[in-house]
Amino acid sequence: MGLFTLPKNSVVQTGKTHPAPESARRVKIVQVYRWDPDAGGNPRLDTYHVDVDRCGPMVLDALIKIKNEIDSTLAFRRSCREGVCGSCAMNIDGRNTLACIKPLSDCGDPVRIHPLPHQPVIKDLVPDLTHFYAQYASVKPWIEAQTPPPADRERLQSKAERAELDGLHECILCACCSTACPSYWWNGDRFLGPAALLQAYRWIADSRDETTGERLDALEDPFKLFRCHTIMNCTDACPKGLNPARAIAEIKKLLVERQK
Repeated sequence: MGLFTLPKNSVVQTGKTHPAPESARRVKIVQVYRWDPDAGGNPRLDTYHVDVDRCGPMVLDALIKIKNEIDSTLAFRRSCREGVCGSCAMNIDGRNTLACIKPLSDCGDPVRIHPLPHQPVIKDLVPDLTHFYAQYASVKPWIEAQTPPPADRERLQSKAERAELDGLHECILCACCSTACPSYWWNGDRFLGPAALLQAYRWIADSRDETTGERLDALEDPFKLFRCHTIMNCTDACPKGLNPARAIAEIKKLLVERQK
């Protein structure tokens, strides 16, 4: 399995160039990271000349056009095309974002597209997020309560209690924040990262959950939580405008308050 974080003796080589049709009047140059486990050798950047007059406005539209019309071997994830599923998260011009909501017109020339950084690469723009999802599962992202639910209705919240979850429940687990975090790069094996910690606080803040103490116990660890150094890359990278750094700070605050 390849790594986007390359060894010192590895170089991203110049790959193939795919010119646009001679009839194209407006062309956008798109450089895409390629790595194929079956081909061997070092990774490369392939260059595609895309006719923007026959292409949708977003980076994902360009990638779909490349795969459908120019190079069917290109691999990437996509699903909803509406900034909801998070599957098309990638690094575009040096910033983590969603390809489906990133306009081509906002990109440089050439547009440089890489997989999310510091994650194992399965192929091309497809990172292996197995560890990322395992960390998410470790925070138990579901309600835990000893009190039996009402027999004839769901567990209720007031409007004020529900408002406490705004800015937390909207996370789509795209991994843009965690893979932009230097602390996660350095300690990703033990530091849970911004996305998982945002989700951890989402359930701590939920009035229906009755295991706040147990959740805080599980996070009171030198690495799981406290490797966050408030660098703020996570908040800057979030394509949904969320603030994982604030959620992490709230968890730290709760841990301090219960020690008083």
